[in-house]
This record gives sequence, C-alpha cells and structure tokens, in this order.
Amino acid sequence: MLEDNHEDIIAKAMRGKSFSKSAIAERANIERSAIERILRGEVSEVAIACIAPVLGLSAEKLLISARKEWSPKPVELNGLKRFESDFGEMSVNAYVVCEQDSKKAWFFDTGTDCDSLISFIEEDGLKVDSILLTHTHRDHIYSLDEMKKNFGNPKVFVHKSEPLRDSTLIDEGFSMNLGRFSLKVLHTHGHSAGGLTYLIEGLPCPVAVVGDALFAGSMGGGMVSFQDALRTNREKIMTLPDNCVLCPGHGPMTTVGEEKKYNPFFPEF
Repeated sequence: MLEDNHEDIIAKAMRGKSFSKSAIAERANIERSAIERILRGEVSEVAIACIAPVLGLSAEKLLISARKEWSPKPVELNGLKRFESDFGEMSVNAYVVCEQDSKKAWFFDTGTDCDSLISFIEEDGLKVDSILLTHTHRDHIYSLDEMKKNFGNPKVFVHKSEPLRDSTLIDEGFSMNLGRFSLKVLHTHGHSAGGLTYLIEGLPCPVAVVGDALFAGSMGGGMVSFQDALRTNREKIMTLPDNCVLCPGHGPMTTVGEEKKYNPFFPEF
C-alpha cells in the first residue's frame, strides 16, 4: 500500500507552499468547497487537474494517484531485506543489507519492533556491523537501544545535526565498505535537519535507503523546509540511475525510473 493518497500529496504541497484553501481556490478558479472535498478524499478529476499546476504538481501523475492506477513493481534483491513494523495507524520500515561472504550486515533505521530483525540475524548467522540512521524521528529509532543490546553494541551512525548519545556523527561524503559493498552518504535534508540517504553499490543494482525524503509516488512532509526537501530530492535522488532501488521509510520500495514516471512532485520528467 502506498504511503500517500492524492489528498495527502495535495495537502503536503499546500503546507509546503503556505497556500490556504481560499488561495488555491482563487488561483485555480474553482470553489473552495471543491478543495475541501478533495482533501477529504473525493476524486474530482477536473478540480484536481486545476489544482495541480498551481501547486507545482504534475496533473497527469496526480490523477493516476487519485485513480489508484499505479503501485511500484515488487522489488526482490538478494542481500536486501525490508522489515515493516507498526507505529500508531501507520507502518515504518527498517532495512538490512547483508554481505554473504563475510556474514556481516548493515542495518538502516530500527522501526518499532525488532523481534523479526533479531530472528532474521540469528537464523542466518549474521553479524551486525553497523546501524545507520536516516534521521532521528521517533518511529525510526524506537528500537535502537534494544537492537544495540542484542547485537553487541555496534556502531551507530547519524547526521551531525541530529546527534544521539554514543553515536558516530557523519555528513555528506562519508563512505564505508562491507566486503564487496560500498556505501556513500548524501544529505537529503528538508523533512528533517539531518536527513540522510545511503547509496549502496555492490548489490545486483544500485540501492538508496532514503528514509522519509521520498516515498513511492510522494515525498516526506518537509517538516523543516519543504523547499529544501524538494530540492535535495531533485538534485540527489532523482539524478540517480533509473534502475536504482529506493528504500523509503514508509510504504513500498520503488525505483528512480518509476518515480520519474509516477511521482506528482516531479512534473519535469
């Protein structure tokens, strides 16, 4: 299931651009009541097509979202595994990248329940090399202390603007290796001050763990800066190869190519 519906996308763009319902209605030349109905989930194709360009969204892609005509193709890569846990009414993702020759693994975020993560590590005889955090919002680090305790207190990496006790602070350009895998850090801030994307090479195709910077068919809320969130997504994620697998903090995995085709926040593609 996608993280955001069309009404969520519109609401995020409105908040990001500081547009009220009345302002959107005036600019799009439609009734304010039509905006209110759409934000409640109604699908009015004429109104959506009028709203989209005012908000800098692709009308065609937003209508595809409203009609629920697309979801990303399932992603299965040897060496990459997604774990989903509940956080209130939504779910949150954590990821493991494991190098079979060395039996070592990188963890990305923790989710809210690490029982399945612990079982996976134990059953496969893996050793946790590092825990790498995309950002420090509570749903993404909820199980951090439990994971550290169970996995022999591995190193924890986080952006320098979101320091945690006993963590290693990093910034864009940081890199590390794990057997045949290599990792490079991109600072994709905007949703959070220290939002990081981890670009991994060595799997069958490039993989980017993007946290809440980008979702399948949408993006994070730009809670710190919507403009920075949109800009860093454009400059650092959407410029990756089309076959690059994107691992978001919520919702299904996707690819750069699919996001170019279906994400309304990027009308230029």
